[in-house]
Amino acid sequence: MRPVPSASPPALCALAATVLLAGCGTHSAGSGAAGGSAAPSCVPSPTADRPTGADHDGVSLVSRECGPSPDADRAAFRVTNPGSEALTYEITFTYLNASGQVMDAVRQTVASVGPGQSVTRAVERTAGATGTGAGTGTGTGTQVRITKVRAVPAAEAPAPPGTCPPSGVRVTADDGDAAMGLRVVGLHLTNCGAAAYRLDGYPALQLLDASRKPLTGVDVLRGTAEIATGIGRDAPAAPLTLRPGESASASLAWRNTTGSGDAVTAPYARVTAKPGAPAVTVTPELDLGTTGRLGVGAWEKDRARTP
Repeated sequence: MRPVPSASPPALCALAATVLLAGCGTHSAGSGAAGGSAAPSCVPSPTADRPTGADHDGVSLVSRECGPSPDADRAAFRVTNPGSEALTYEITFTYLNASGQVMDAVRQTVASVGPGQSVTRAVERTAGATGTGAGTGTGTGTQVRITKVRAVPAAEAPAPPGTCPPSGVRVTADDGDAAMGLRVVGLHLTNCGAAAYRLDGYPALQLLDASRKPLTGVDVLRGTAEIATGIGRDAPAAPLTLRPGESASASLAWRNTTGSGDAVTAPYARVTAKPGAPAVTVTPELDLGTTGRLGVGAWEKDRARTP
């Protein structure tokens, strides 16, 4: 093993896409915002031959970020798009305590990073925040780690909450449910425009691999009954009209069963709500095993919520 050369604290602040949130960085007052639309306020000064942070699919941790209060765990990160089209990134950060136990996971979206562009943002976990892990508060030795990076073409990214794309409909995928090898993810379409929106049938899906290349060899079934019974309403396709503000859902169902052959995973899916509609690329994280089958339910209008 080669000896480790001496380095300044900022240069030692990140290793294997992990940043130790204690004792790193230098403070520059008044130059950042939480959650990160602005440059971070506490970063080292990397040089061309000594960058800080390990690259994870174009995303690297830069340093500890100096938060506005003792309750904030903040880290700066950099996103670099090496491709030829603008990409929107969704990055999952995992917070660990000094013993390596997971405290929380935080997802952050960085929208529309242009080709060849690098941007720096900050991620923050505050005391009492909820995430996919347990635990609150901060402490000496807290670490943040990049655990997953997904990137979709910016023109096909799901619209952020509270916004409405030019199409007038917002299409998203939820986090899904899993039990005994059965997986179910919901597709959700909301008419956020000013006119009625008509649907009749099933959403069309194109499955993509981790490099966003089309996958072949997977049978996309109409309906979910061949995968399992009792998934959603699983009603036959029927025409429906969504008034402004109304929504519809469709279920994706599959089994993560592994037999002979290579297991298939499709992190991405291009969803077309109906013929002629613009595609939206979502991340349902389809771990199809060796089954080679995905059931797609028909669009069904969501029931109105009772007050």
